[in-house]
Amino acid sequence: MLSKKMTNALNEQINKEMYSAYLYLAMSAYSDKKGLKGFANWFYVQYQEEMEHAMRIYYYIQEQGEQVMLKAIEKPPAEFGTPLETFQKTLEHEKFVTKSIHDLVDLAVQEKDHASQIFLQWFVSEQVEEEGNANDIIDKLNLVGKQGNGLFMIDKELGARVFTSELTSEGE
Repeated sequence: MLSKKMTNALNEQINKEMYSAYLYLAMSAYSDKKGLKGFANWFYVQYQEEMEHAMRIYYYIQEQGEQVMLKAIEKPPAEFGTPLETFQKTLEHEKFVTKSIHDLVDLAVQEKDHASQIFLQWFVSEQVEEEGNANDIIDKLNLVGKQGNGLFMIDKELGARVFTSELTSEGE
């Protein structure tokens, strides 16, 4: 059973994950408009992952017999600058999400909520991967600089990314 404090914090995290999805969808649209179809694809896959993260928490709250309370999702920006600047913003956002996940783990420890501690470990590991992916792309973008050929190659690589759902039909 979740405490009220934990339920509220998890509901807040659903909102943050949905905002993340909305942000990445905006980045996808922006990249597409700039003719960077591979970047657009990468951000669209990221959008799908973030929605799945929100749903993972959604199902967990329900499985614990508590009420999911959805909140308004903030409007994301529409302009993101160069591909490098866009991925720097991506990394900055992922660090924000990582802190939020760590705060949830800290709360679960404080509440002596062992089930939530275990549940949240998946998100802790996922955030390591999320930050690592953004850092890798930033490194590549820094390496190629403003060279069109290098950007073309990175765009092609990012276009190959595909979404694979980790949720089952039962919710998780």
